[in-house]
Amino acid sequence: MAFEGLSEKLQNVFKGLKGKGVLTEADINAAMREVKLALLEADVNYKVVRDFVARVKEKALGREVLESLTPAQQVVKIVSDELVELMGGSSSKLTYSPSGFTVYMLVGLQGTGKTTTAGKLAAWLVRQGKKPMLIACDVQRPAAIDQLEIVGAGVNVPVYTNRVSKVPENIAKDGIREAERKGCNVAIIDTAGRLQIDEALMDELVRIKKETKPHEILLVVDALAGQDAVNIASGFHDKLGVDGVIMTKLDGDSRGGAALSVKSVTGKPIKFIGVGEKSDALEEFHPDRMASRILGMGDVMSLIEKAQETFDEKKAAELERKMRKNQFTLEDFLDQMGQIKHMGGLGKMLEMMPGFGANRVSADDLSKSEREFVHMEAIMQSMTPQERRDPSILNASRRQRIAKGAGVSVAQINSLVKRYDEMRKMMKMMNQSPKKLNRILGRFR
Repeated sequence: MAFEGLSEKLQNVFKGLKGKGVLTEADINAAMREVKLALLEADVNYKVVRDFVARVKEKALGREVLESLTPAQQVVKIVSDELVELMGGSSSKLTYSPSGFTVYMLVGLQGTGKTTTAGKLAAWLVRQGKKPMLIACDVQRPAAIDQLEIVGAGVNVPVYTNRVSKVPENIAKDGIREAERKGCNVAIIDTAGRLQIDEALMDELVRIKKETKPHEILLVVDALAGQDAVNIASGFHDKLGVDGVIMTKLDGDSRGGAALSVKSVTGKPIKFIGVGEKSDALEEFHPDRMASRILGMGDVMSLIEKAQETFDEKKAAELERKMRKNQFTLEDFLDQMGQIKHMGGLGKMLEMMPGFGANRVSADDLSKSEREFVHMEAIMQSMTPQERRDPSILNASRRQRIAKGAGVSVAQINSLVKRYDEMRKMMKMMNQSPKKLNRILGRFR
């Protein structure tokens, strides 16, 4: 989980500050030392850390902070504001050409996930109402064209290829003409990469840039590369000029230093982050939301957006009707679990909820919950539609059959059915006597 270690360390620092009613300069100095160490351990660029801590310290030592009624909260706000500023201040959105046809050129080294990202970007653009075409200009790597064709088919986006020509700038120009001819309004050029920045690579990219005049050049970097990713970004920008960064594999980097350093070092914003393997696992980068996640305040806006993507108005209305009439079945429960999975699973949801960061929910507890989630889904999928609609027919032989099909014990099935029965009783009570339900719940508060 991105920023897991940094998030935990920073929150421990703030917890220590909140334990003090009044803050002194010594308290602030001690806290800033811990913040500095936490950022360095997260692989944030040293100069970036030094400047960041200096700015926070200067503001935190101001009289209005030290003499306020809630100095610890003021320090948290200062750190939050500075983190947002460090990552770019405001979101830097993808822009479109005023001509109506937009060309994006994706560049980067080999192994960063550039081709896969091209497909994810195309899928994202489709969700925005655009009609993209992918253009295969990597004539260096074996099977690169085949890979892009597979990626394009996976997101239902056309791919332009030319297996004869070895001149990528000509392929790019022909691909743009073909995209316009077919009524597309966006072209995404997938370029070749190398193991390292070299003259041959840059010459090729400069030629493509000159011939296609892309509206934006997007650099794809691997978050797992840490500070190497920042150095790579600087190298590409110096030689080619990039408009924004797409940082892949951020979900696999528990440190996150590259994401915190790249804007400050290169001056170029992160526009998207890759957070998984699926075609929809590309998110717009929001500095304020990321800072909120790092500080354990959740990311409610992203959670709402995820919910809206999976939201089905008709299903929601039908679900509400069933709950009011106490007709909620295991079939409905299974459908709801599918929506949670589509939103990224329990771990992803908890990461976005205030107070439920990685530091609040242990990895063991989360893993246990995820396993339980999978087992419950397997149990319900092993039932017949009739059994899901009416679990009262689940006799001993049916439960044994379901247990065998789901790879679980009969006790786990009994537990699921018991939970379902208790939930139905609660719903019935809530609809019949809300006041009585509140009195019962009050005993546990």
